[in-house]
Amino acid sequence: MDREEILTLMRARSYRPLTASELMVALGIEDEGAFMELLHSLEQEGYIVRTRKDKYGLPEKMGLVSGRLQASPRGYAFVVPLDKDREDLYIGALNINGAMHGDLVLARVLPGTTGRRQEGEIIRVLQRVNKRVVGTFDATRNLDFVIPDDARLHQDIIIPAGASLEARDRDKVVVEITRWPEARRSPEGRVIQVLGQTGAPGVDVLSIIKKYGLETEFPPEVIREAEEIPRDLEPGELAKRRDLRDWRLVTIDGADARDLDDAVSLERRPDGSYLLGVHIADVSFYVREGRPLDREAFNRGTSVYFVDRVIPMLPARLSNDICSLNAGEDRLAITALMTISPAGTVKDYELFPSVIRVRERMTYDDVRRILEDKDPELMERYRELVPDFQLMARLAAILRRRRRRRGAIDFDFPEAKVKLDDQGLPVAIIPRQRTVAEGIIEEFMIVANEVVARHLYELAVPAVYRVHEEPAPDKLEALNTFLAYFGLHIKPNREGRVRPRAFQEILAAVKGRPEERVISTVMLRSMMHARYAGDCLGHFGLASPYYCHFTSPIRRYPDLVVHRILRETWSPAGFSAERMAQLSAFVALAAVQASEREKLAEEAERESLDMKKVQYMERHVGATFAGVISGVVPYGFFVELENTVEGLVHVSTLTDDYYHYQEDQLALVGEHTGKSYRIGQPVTVLVTRVSVDARQVDFELVKPEEEKTGPVGGSGAKVKGHPVKAREREAGPSGGKARKKAMTMAGGKTGSKGKGKARVRRNKGTRRRK
Repeated sequence: MDREEILTLMRARSYRPLTASELMVALGIEDEGAFMELLHSLEQEGYIVRTRKDKYGLPEKMGLVSGRLQASPRGYAFVVPLDKDREDLYIGALNINGAMHGDLVLARVLPGTTGRRQEGEIIRVLQRVNKRVVGTFDATRNLDFVIPDDARLHQDIIIPAGASLEARDRDKVVVEITRWPEARRSPEGRVIQVLGQTGAPGVDVLSIIKKYGLETEFPPEVIREAEEIPRDLEPGELAKRRDLRDWRLVTIDGADARDLDDAVSLERRPDGSYLLGVHIADVSFYVREGRPLDREAFNRGTSVYFVDRVIPMLPARLSNDICSLNAGEDRLAITALMTISPAGTVKDYELFPSVIRVRERMTYDDVRRILEDKDPELMERYRELVPDFQLMARLAAILRRRRRRRGAIDFDFPEAKVKLDDQGLPVAIIPRQRTVAEGIIEEFMIVANEVVARHLYELAVPAVYRVHEEPAPDKLEALNTFLAYFGLHIKPNREGRVRPRAFQEILAAVKGRPEERVISTVMLRSMMHARYAGDCLGHFGLASPYYCHFTSPIRRYPDLVVHRILRETWSPAGFSAERMAQLSAFVALAAVQASEREKLAEEAERESLDMKKVQYMERHVGATFAGVISGVVPYGFFVELENTVEGLVHVSTLTDDYYHYQEDQLALVGEHTGKSYRIGQPVTVLVTRVSVDARQVDFELVKPEEEKTGPVGGSGAKVKGHPVKAREREAGPSGGKARKKAMTMAGGKTGSKGKGKARVRRNKGTRRRK
């Protein structure tokens, strides 16, 4: 008996709510204990509902909605249904009834509300997620409480006497909830950790780490296993591998990277073809299935990269030493050796275990200076490798053109790196430049990932794939409504399906236009979130039918699983039926876990970057900046500065007229003057207010005659943003229904951003890098 049989029965049109005993009869169940346990599990997960008369049915057949509560800082919330075909359900502040942001809840649809305007009230909390909360301790004469850092947690947490752990006023603390909130009662908790005073060096990022439940230390058994791994390579193992130590291999990474998991080599064949080698650290040799290292890597899912530190997936002994492809050291690897035609087609390939020795540890900047600047000092220093770099740039360009021809989508969003001083305070926002060096690694990693994915698919063995599905029809419809204002439209093909090329054509059409950034952003938001899956569903953004992650096993668990399965395919014994079944179940589980951990890591990384950007803007209150209107809402418009910071010009500060929001035009239009403010329009703004706690930057519009000079050009504030792509470009990490309601421009929806509040831009179009 499985859960799907129960749900199938309940989905039948003729089904009426039945008791547990009636269900057992209908399904022919004899094991009452196991059946009741399954029913309880389905109820707790929100898939079925038990009525007051102890009868079971589906929520949607009872006027109910189960899903995750997405709260707004303004007090209201939405229930994002488990049923992906249903619209989000609006929950007013008075109808939240003690539920908290992120909780799995059951809501009742209020009478008289239909379609997209449906409203509801929370009637039951199925699962609590905020068991620990990070916030600021506030000590008063009569009462102590903690103000949550997350503004979506609307209630302060009361700290009873004796439960403060001697925290001081304005300390950042971690609180464990001891009594959940009710409709008219605040939650209670006890302080379990004091992180330090607000504003102390490092406490801000540590607060984010604790907020997301990330572990900075490894369990003792994991450290012990890592320390027991010998650094020296065994001769017996080397004899089983192809020896590539005499090959000219290089790593090309950021200057501050320490976990070097990929090296590349390239030769030109007499027939004009290219022999590309992508050599990836063989982490699976050291991290064995089911061992403490493996279990911990599974739980973490990914390394997390903050502005001032890294929380690695594996202990430093592995990530920075034994597995890292450090120059001059013998290392175990798995090699993808590909023969590529002059047109960029993979004609042949080999996948095999190898032993390698990297010749040079190169940085992106040094390779760029060699290829673009012809720096004489670097060209002399690396004279033996210069021809290889030139050949790599040529092949990368060929591969990129081939990807473009098949319709791959490239979103060129600017990214920025925040430079910190010794105290962890931001001193500059520096644009990350995408150069020929990043392009080389990006293209080489993409082609290797495609080759490995297709190889595993054709072997018909279980694997973890990287998938990116085509946009949902309703999202595409909303996007076309938005694009119509600019005279653009994404056309489906003859089969009624949209292809990646259609998106690519729109991006090409708006290249260089003022509205380019905003159109790109709305298009990105219309797409699905790239995720991991046990099925090979293709990658829409890359226009690739086969794709997986193979190239970063030090920092991503799916890559480690792919390596492990690949190694197993080389075993003469092959896969038994039992092993195939075991792997199929595991890759499905690993895919879900990795997707969830990746999403959490991205949110934590963005928040740390946003916080530092806002801290940087604190010192520029009163300064003017050039920017572009990036979004328009009824209460004002957002302006993105050239340093990627975004803030709000509230409509109340536009004093020359009464401005009205024109939803069909996505513009604010003056009632008497007819003056309008539209997305893509360049403006100059004055920084009037900055709140680090709320991650808010407020602007006021500066008329041309009022513009003044100030620290606009200093510390990176006026530096032009340049796009940079990570090792692979992926589209759509904000698709689906589990989105915030904040300013969804496509379709003209208004959002949850409060009056006077602003946001720092959250770039979502690229993957994390080392």
